[in-house]
Amino acid sequence: MGNRGMEDLIPLVNRLQDAFSAIGQNADLDLPQIAVVGGQSAGKSSVLENFVGRPRKALVMMLSPPRPAPSGAEYAEFLHCKGKKFTDFEEVRLEIEAETDRVTGTNKGISPVPINLRVYSPHVLNLTLVDLPGMTKVPVGDQPPDIEFQIRDMLMQFVTKENCLILAVSPANSDLANSDALKVAKEVDPQGQRTIGVITKLDLMDEGTDARDVLENKLLPLRRGYIGVVNRSQKDIDGKKDITAALAAERKFFLSHPSYRHLADRMGTPYLQKVLNQQLTNHIRDTLPGLRNKLQSQLLSIEKEVEEYKNFRPDDPARKTKALLQMVQQFAVDFEKRIEGSGDQIDTYELSGGARINRIFHERFPFELVKMEFDEKELRREISYAIKNIHGIRHVWGLGREAEPWKAERV
Repeated sequence: MGNRGMEDLIPLVNRLQDAFSAIGQNADLDLPQIAVVGGQSAGKSSVLENFVGRPRKALVMMLSPPRPAPSGAEYAEFLHCKGKKFTDFEEVRLEIEAETDRVTGTNKGISPVPINLRVYSPHVLNLTLVDLPGMTKVPVGDQPPDIEFQIRDMLMQFVTKENCLILAVSPANSDLANSDALKVAKEVDPQGQRTIGVITKLDLMDEGTDARDVLENKLLPLRRGYIGVVNRSQKDIDGKKDITAALAAERKFFLSHPSYRHLADRMGTPYLQKVLNQQLTNHIRDTLPGLRNKLQSQLLSIEKEVEEYKNFRPDDPARKTKALLQMVQQFAVDFEKRIEGSGDQIDTYELSGGARINRIFHERFPFELVKMEFDEKELRREISYAIKNIHGIRHVWGLGREAEPWKAERV
């Protein structure tokens, strides 16, 4: 595949992402993508802000250089606001917050519905990142009390998929062994095959300490390694420090630091962006054949279904009966799988379906049974009548005569 074809791979998957998001059908399709994971104070937002050059909080962010030729103009578009160009990035931030409230209500809960933001800028390479909510242990403000579990559920929907690369963002000024991002990555990618490490806050480490062993991939090795970045400080953000100046300061930090200068050409935001572009492009190239086969299979199935509908009149009772029967049969199959625990979706967080019934029957039921109070004599009398009543006329002639009651008449 030539360079031109390779450059088109990320935009191709972006179009797929848009199409499936628009119809709400991307859940079953394992699209190749990069999910950004990190604790709430890991510096995740700052890393993404450096890519775009603007503050943002979007979930699915697609970066694209303007075509046909890069120009100075930067703008953004949302999938849910088709045709509207946002040139003021403060408006972008406000629209993200407004759409989040529309989707989740005002309880600050987590929604599985992604917000798709496409940013056109001459300062970016083609790249798509799925920014997942920062992991937290304690609800903040008016967040729901189970926010930790809501966030974890959402993370797992993405990072458990084999085609998802994980961008694990960890702060250098805390123990890496306790990094939320690396814990999740290790759980779903124990061999470190699809995890890319990002180390932030290198400039905030205690004097006399450094993250050299981590950045040289010696401490907690990942096949794809680690890249260090230095983000703008809160003071820089408040003072509206220019992104270009911030990137120059980041470059100077690595070149002048005795522990990192030998790594300077493999550190920093521009290098991270280049690596992610290359790795996502290669990843899409490797996964595309399987993705194409799955799409073709789904397309054939849908086309066959459409043909079936064409061949029947809308008011054809035979068609309605068949459709209803298929639905009932599918429900029966799904129900049986749920009870047996043999379905595709196995719950890994709590007992459900047949397993839950099993536990209630073996643990809770005997306990409740023991607590019951009853008159044994009265119960035996009721059981005796129940047995007689369920046998109906067969009991009239006594045992052994049930099969040939006519003989009893001659006795």
